[in-house]
Amino acid sequence: MAQGPEYTGATSRDEPTWREQEQLLLGEVMRLVGKSLAPDMVFREMLHLMSELLGLNRGRIVLLDALDDGMGRPLAFDEGASIRYAYGLTKAEIACGRYAVGEGITGAVLATGQAIIVQDIDADPRFLSRSVQRSQLPPETVAFIAVPIELARKTVGVLAAHRIRRRNRAISEDVAVLRLLATLAGQILQLRQLVAAQTQALQSKNEMLSKALESATARYGIIGRSPSLLRALQELERVSRASASVLLLGESGTGKELFARALHLGSDRHDGPFIKVNCAAIPDTLFESELFGYEKGAFSGASTSRAGWFEQAHQGSIFLDEIGEMPLAMQAKLLRTLQEGVIVRLGAKKEMAISVRVVAATNRDLAVEVEQGRFRQDLFYRLNVIPIRLPSLSERREDIRPLAMHFLNKTNQQNQRNVHFTAQALEALEEQAWPGNIRELANVIERTVLLTDQSTVSRKELAAWLPDAKPAAQRGKQDMLHRPAMARVPLIRDYQPRNSHDETELRKAMDLHGGNQTRAAQSLGLTLRQFAYRWKRLNQR
Repeated sequence: MAQGPEYTGATSRDEPTWREQEQLLLGEVMRLVGKSLAPDMVFREMLHLMSELLGLNRGRIVLLDALDDGMGRPLAFDEGASIRYAYGLTKAEIACGRYAVGEGITGAVLATGQAIIVQDIDADPRFLSRSVQRSQLPPETVAFIAVPIELARKTVGVLAAHRIRRRNRAISEDVAVLRLLATLAGQILQLRQLVAAQTQALQSKNEMLSKALESATARYGIIGRSPSLLRALQELERVSRASASVLLLGESGTGKELFARALHLGSDRHDGPFIKVNCAAIPDTLFESELFGYEKGAFSGASTSRAGWFEQAHQGSIFLDEIGEMPLAMQAKLLRTLQEGVIVRLGAKKEMAISVRVVAATNRDLAVEVEQGRFRQDLFYRLNVIPIRLPSLSERREDIRPLAMHFLNKTNQQNQRNVHFTAQALEALEEQAWPGNIRELANVIERTVLLTDQSTVSRKELAAWLPDAKPAAQRGKQDMLHRPAMARVPLIRDYQPRNSHDETELRKAMDLHGGNQTRAAQSLGLTLRQFAYRWKRLNQR
């Protein structure tokens, strides 16, 4: 291995040349520090340049064994030290470089924190020649310089190198350069420890948070561990015990009802009722009576009094899904209830105090609805106290597989099936766009389980049930051509008389589907109840 100018002599060099070499050395080291604080890269190149530019050969950095420059652990100063970085030494020589504190020149520097200059290694009995035998060094007089490396005002290491003593460069100048480099090495180690300690603290905090959120997913029945889902859960956990209204935002099918129930379960009202109301399913004329109830005789047909959804949710939570569908006239009454905490039954003459936590949800942009006059601005501000955005399924692709397995197991259990997906089929699910989000995924899984003839669904077979990006008309033609006959069974079956299928058809369907009545019924266009009735009559003959 090249050893720099040690073997060629330096007598031809004058003072300015040494200065230029020093400046080049320091400039290159600082450039490396600017790129990275990783000790491996900086220290090894530093030792290399010491040899090539200044003739300080076989440079090594010795650090206490208890010093971990990556994890920031406490230092123990009564342990030994070893060579961690070197240039010009073989692996075997580096392995020999172990020292007890106080042992030899290196150990003495560790013990005292003072630099030691050995003018002639042959004349100083403290020099151990532990790493490199004297026979491996030049026959000339060899000097050895060792300077301390400090970390937090404690000596934790040594920067040392060999030097041919007979040169036209003063040894004091080499000592000055080594002190400067040792100071820089200590600062790099300190910065490295600070960064490592902060990183470890953040990692610990993230692990604790992830465990907490994962336990929350199990607690609330929410499946997934994607960052976007965990962020939404983190927001949910922070506000679950608050009394302010929460507005859940997100596309249709992202699980807003599940999050609303999770907010209820995580609140102090978890022992109270949880009432869910789909505003899109209530006719405009019935909104007030549905939400606030009515008294006997309030309108034609009101033969008894009835408590509305808000009254039933007293001391609990009410989930107003699709809040954007609520008519403007009803929005004003809802705002009064939210502001004053009272309701008035339809036909009643007095107010009724209630305590309800309101969770609203919408897939509309309510700010746009406000601008276009379809939603009251004051109600929007009242509901939008704590907005939580639920991620779409395309934003949490790592959750598609566990969600698919959940729906697969659930559908198998409910229908007494034993259908499995291949790894390639699960990959196909992960590649889908899923504009309908989790609801669409669940529907595809259920449809596949109920209509497939295979116990193991491959990617090719699954493609028959997956939505595609083609126009609806073209997609419909393709479905008729390529999908199995069972897929064309209408969702709403026509009325079938009890003698619609003869014995041969029934038995053939059962044989074809391995005795599974559900699949046999589907193949004949019958409901399970219709098929079971015919099969029972057949076997009673």
